[in-house]
Amino acid sequence: MMVASQTREQDSLSAAKNSANSPINVDYHALKKAALVLRALNHKLRQQLLKLIEDEKKITVTEIYVRLRLEQSVASQHLAILRKAGIVNTERDGKFIFYTVNYKRIDEISQFVKDLVG
Repeated sequence: MMVASQTREQDSLSAAKNSANSPINVDYHALKKAALVLRALNHKLRQQLLKLIEDEKKITVTEIYVRLRLEQSVASQHLAILRKAGIVNTERDGKFIFYTVNYKRIDEISQFVKDLVG
């Protein structure tokens, strides 16, 4: 009984020593990009923007800032964050730019979060 306990302790110490000697294998650039994507969704105003775009299916920035009673610059800044994260798509029609939800990206993010939290 004592020998088995000592063997397990030695195995644990050996594993800890080996992991201490091996470098941490984290892609910090990818980690930063992932954090930006999650941060893009974790904001009340951007969630409201996304909900409005989803409800309307296709909407211009002018319609967005009028409907949400925002300054045009505020709406544009938040839409840019959502665009950079790939959460919304844009489509130009003449002088108008229409926003739509990128459902494929939302599904990817949702799956990632589920995998992350277990």
